Amino acid sequence: MGWSVAWPPGPINTEIARRCLARGFWAGFGLILGACSGDALWALLVALGVGLVFTGPTAQMVMGILSIGLLAMLMVTFLRRAWKAWRGIGAGGTDPRFDSAKASYMLGATMALTSPWNVTFWLAAVGRPGMTDLGLPFLMLTVVAIIAGAATWGLVWSGTVVIAHRRVGTGGRLGAVLMNGATALLMLWFIIGAVTKLWG
Repeated sequence: MGWSVAWPPGPINTEIARRCLARGFWAGFGLILGACSGDALWALLVALGVGLVFTGPTAQMVMGILSIGLLAMLMVTFLRRAWKAWRGIGAGGTDPRFDSAKASYMLGATMALTSPWNVTFWLAAVGRPGMTDLGLPFLMLTVVAIIAGAATWGLVWSGTVVIAHRRVGTGGRLGAVLMNGATALLMLWFIIGAVTKLWG
């Protein structure tokens, strides 16, 4: 279940790939670890019955707006980097602090915590009556298994991107323009999808 929820293309997998290309394995893998931490918190809240508070229309709207705002901030960041790389200013304006393992972890946790769809997933995974009747220890074991599956996917994805990057090469200035520009466009696509879901 953790693998199946983690592998589909989305903002987290896109950002993992970009960070692996920009700063290496730990910058990308740190993002999935942060996302897993955010998911663990949601899972715990749902298992304790508190998660239902976040399923109301107002809470979903607030979280959706926060999520869209975060994606928009990332999109603007990558557009600026692509523009700087195009103009030949540095290596696409890469700030090592933004792509560090610690920053990756914090961004991953923030992305997971602000996504209203994460709460919905955890309500379906561990919050339904058939699951809650099995008791808290069983729910926690299920949560650990799902998060371990997601982290394993992150390990495989980060490693694959790093290995492919080593074989293909950096791409230089054009590579920085394409990588940051493509990431910005993907973030715009995810924003459109999130807006459609939220107000659709």
